[in-house]
Amino acid sequence: MAKAGAFDEHRPPAKELVDVCVHCGFCLPTCPTYLLRNEEMDSPRGRIVLMNVALEEEAGQLSDAMVTHWDRCLGCMACVTACPSGVRYDKLIEATRPQIERNYKRPLRDRAFRRFAFETFTHPGRLRALVPLMVVARKVGLTRAANGWLTRFPRIRALQSLLPDVGIKAAAARLPEMTPAHGERRGRVGMLLGCVQRVLFDDVNQATARVLAAEGFDVFAPRNVRCCGALMLHSGCEPEALDLAKKMIGAFEECDYVAVNAAGCGSSMKEYGDLLSDDEEWAERAKSFSDKVRDVSKLLAESEPVATRHPVRLKVAYHDACHLAHAQQVRSEPRRLLGAIPELELIEPAEWEICCGSAGIHNLLQPDTGQALGRRKAENLLATGAEAVASGNPGCTLQIAAHLREQGRPLPVYHPMELLDRSIRNAGRP
Repeated sequence: MAKAGAFDEHRPPAKELVDVCVHCGFCLPTCPTYLLRNEEMDSPRGRIVLMNVALEEEAGQLSDAMVTHWDRCLGCMACVTACPSGVRYDKLIEATRPQIERNYKRPLRDRAFRRFAFETFTHPGRLRALVPLMVVARKVGLTRAANGWLTRFPRIRALQSLLPDVGIKAAAARLPEMTPAHGERRGRVGMLLGCVQRVLFDDVNQATARVLAAEGFDVFAPRNVRCCGALMLHSGCEPEALDLAKKMIGAFEECDYVAVNAAGCGSSMKEYGDLLSDDEEWAERAKSFSDKVRDVSKLLAESEPVATRHPVRLKVAYHDACHLAHAQQVRSEPRRLLGAIPELELIEPAEWEICCGSAGIHNLLQPDTGQALGRRKAENLLATGAEAVASGNPGCTLQIAAHLREQGRPLPVYHPMELLDRSIRNAGRP
């Protein structure tokens, strides 16, 4: 493949986007890795400098240092929200990561761990098979006993710390493919079940389907769509991600909207139109699909509510998932939905714009960063005095719950749809 500096010529970071950055520094206070390391090359503007260097003809090849600093980026996109110049760092880092995977040879151990993550978390059937093992491990105390020797394997230890206290029903839970609307029908909504979401957070999917049906939508939730490709896409494994994207597009083409209750998934699905824009067969279909994708909170906030809300007496701190607040610019909608629940008190934590450290599988690949940011987020949430946390992304939920446990104050973490569902069903306080 022809070269563009240290990159190849297949969609390298665009020089015109690189040149928009004036290095003003407004991004620095919002960048998690800059806050932790105070290192220029671990800031958005520093990483853009490295992209510019890599684009130069004399760059030669990608260096270890370049890849290290790009790898440390969580992809939280807080810098995009903060930037007064409109720098599209999201497009730049998303273009850089596939270049790394094609043009840089990672150490064998790194490649093996990444492959393990993709071959496990993106396959719901494999995750279901692991549930009984997780249940047994917790019951007999293996997870606690393993903490000592796992210090030698920080990535495995980080993975172990995130495991939720799931019940055996997670191995068998299934959502019906069709959930009919209640009352007057507003439209047909395709609902992504997800890979991690459908196994570890089936209650969230069940609640989402009930809320959509109560608000007048037929809900189509196909089981044969296993994954949206977000984990691979955000890690630079573009070919696999695009294969999954095409299957997703084909499954939901007959729907009026596609509702997503996982922020990272929704962000990726809204990018399909751009990612497949140079594919003659898929370009138009991908754009049409992306135009229909809505985070479920945005879809509901855009529709006049028809189902009665009943009181849920609870003090809730709302956590902004990065791929919802920054990547999709969805902030007010979930707050509006939660704020409409009688007797529910919504609280804003400090540093809402700072990532919790999950960022797909970043907390596994960079466990020190994930640990520091998770602890920081947990402390900010606990400082609100809330009784519970609301989060619109499964990765954030796992990360926050783990660090609340570590703090010795394991508050429940709910998806906004779970709280809204309780209100509509008049189920009261969780």
